[in-house]
Amino acid sequence: MSTLVSAAHITKKYQSTMAVKDVSFELQAGQVLGLLGHNGAGKSSLIGALLGSLRHQGEVRVCGLNPVSQRAELMRHLAYISDVNVLPEWMTVAQILRYTSGVHPSFDISKAKELLSSTQIALRTKIGALSKGMKVQLHLSIIIATDTKVLILDEPTLGLDLIYRDTFYRHLIEWFHDGERALIIASHEVNEIEHLLTDVLMLKQGKVVLQGDMDSLHAQYFIVDAVHQHQEAIKQMAPISSQAGLGSSKWLLRSEYRSQAEELGEIINPTLQEIFIALQKEGA
Repeated sequence: MSTLVSAAHITKKYQSTMAVKDVSFELQAGQVLGLLGHNGAGKSSLIGALLGSLRHQGEVRVCGLNPVSQRAELMRHLAYISDVNVLPEWMTVAQILRYTSGVHPSFDISKAKELLSSTQIALRTKIGALSKGMKVQLHLSIIIATDTKVLILDEPTLGLDLIYRDTFYRHLIEWFHDGERALIIASHEVNEIEHLLTDVLMLKQGKVVLQGDMDSLHAQYFIVDAVHQHQEAIKQMAPISSQAGLGSSKWLLRSEYRSQAEELGEIINPTLQEIFIALQKEGA
């Protein structure tokens, strides 16, 4: 598989605030990276570096191209959808399709119209009159109709109802598997995207606190559900978090303590969201 995204030692500082510190990763065709972190963790700054819209230290290559010096060529292969509508609201749907056809050499306007025909989006409607869910659908349809290799999504379904979210991810998966592509999803909805991810990059105050493929990450942690009388023994295992229940508590621990914990209670595999919440709260 070819490497589509390469980031080496990305660092970005705003005056006295370190937004991103020494972040490195590679993404090959077929990989879906979950970029996780609370507000202010550094996700937007890292995305800005990948898009070439933010000056930074370190080196970025997307499809082998420099996002700053080779931006025009890169835009043929890189696309971005954020939680804020960026499509011109004064245009009609038909007009944005014709405009994209004129500026993007690989845009297939027939394919875009075919995708939109299965929605309630009429070609004569102004973009400003569309609901947020329809705007996201339109944006994704435009991207699917191009030869985009790398797609970056920044909270794409924020504020959408369940039906629009389901439609969005169904079309996204179909597009992703129709070629050699890589996908980056930045989202607070960890449970919503977990089943899509092959890899995770979790940031906290600009630093990487968790990184790797999904299988290895799940192998690093476990939960033990143990009665309260075992809490002193479990505290000796440096638990990351605990959740009290009726008669027992659930403790998130690192895998090195698994054999010891098995004697104290039931072992449970944690979800990515449980790991995310615990690591974000750790040391707070």
